[in-house]
Amino acid sequence: MTTAAYDFDTPVDRYGTWCVQWDGIADRFPVPDLLPFTISDMDFACAPEVLDALQRRVAHGVFGYTDWRNDDFRGAIRDWFKQRYDTEVDPDSLVYAPSVLSQVSQLLRMWSAPGDGIVVHTPTYDGFRKAVLGLGRELRGVPLEDPGLALLEAELARPDSRVLLLCSPHNPTGRVWTDAELAATAELCERHGVAVISDEIHADLTHDGYVHRPWTRYGRGRWALVTSGTKAFNFPSLSGSYGFIGDPDEHAAFVARMNTGEGLASPAVLSLTAHIAAYREGEAWLDAVRAYAYGNLRVVGERLNAAFPELGWVPPQAGYLAWIDLRPVLGEGVGDEALQRELVERQGVAVMPGGTYGAPGFVRLNVGCPRAKAEAGVAALVRGVRAVRGLPQSRPFP
Repeated sequence: MTTAAYDFDTPVDRYGTWCVQWDGIADRFPVPDLLPFTISDMDFACAPEVLDALQRRVAHGVFGYTDWRNDDFRGAIRDWFKQRYDTEVDPDSLVYAPSVLSQVSQLLRMWSAPGDGIVVHTPTYDGFRKAVLGLGRELRGVPLEDPGLALLEAELARPDSRVLLLCSPHNPTGRVWTDAELAATAELCERHGVAVISDEIHADLTHDGYVHRPWTRYGRGRWALVTSGTKAFNFPSLSGSYGFIGDPDEHAAFVARMNTGEGLASPAVLSLTAHIAAYREGEAWLDAVRAYAYGNLRVVGERLNAAFPELGWVPPQAGYLAWIDLRPVLGEGVGDEALQRELVERQGVAVMPGGTYGAPGFVRLNVGCPRAKAEAGVAALVRGVRAVRGLPQSRPFP
């Protein structure tokens, strides 16, 4: 896939834009002015097609209350699922919310009570952990590698397990679930009366050779698919997400909660505009940015494996987040803290530690950025690991 039509190499200065990844670095790390590889947004400008649509909408000059149930928005989503995933979706089952996590929180309130068990795969996206624990539910983890799904079934079978919170594709690992895995999971959830919330915000970033399958194909009983174009097309600050809820009564209950108790009947009009433009006109940009991000991930693999052949690291199946198991190099007793001190205090980079996701000894390196920045990040990571292990700093790259 060519990226020639778009420029992803030229850096965009994000300082001074109230940017969490760049301006908000001090909120997560004790040293200012670090080169960040943290929160999962990209350093690239939006697709030109999206920017053009936003500029036309801004030029209109009126930003009144808006209805997300319009045919342009619903039709763009319907057609996107058909062309991208060969999946028919029912626009009448569509719902809207400010973010994927706000949908998750509302659905957890609807389908569980304080003290109930919410099943997740481990390692676990930290947003899931915060939502589940913040609502007073019990987080019940199942290892991602679960042959035969025996461990998953054991958790689903507990009498107070109410919801499986599925991440598809999985964050932070980038794993894409197979058809057999999803079908078996759906059958287990139906057997044990457990609702499913499938967060598919990373779906559009699935890499070539892998196939994302929407949960609408598998849903039985209580289920919801929640997603957004904000991740893949890189406009999260415009907010806005949507989803599908299979049961008509559950759908009506969700819409009523958003319209009344949450007071969120009117969406952000620029979010609708961006989604429509992305799904109608942005596919070429999306494919180009996926290819570029995968090129960055390949660079990470080449540099890591040249320095530490024992890692045998391979790029993820989806996304631009390099999930790296450093335990074979760090050895026993060297956890996140020593490596983080080295990376922050001496190497000048901010990289998310695996402990954030319940997996000490791993790191999550965001390479949704120009190639030069990705190269700088993996070089700093290699130097940091060598320093922590007391190894010489000789290496085949800067």
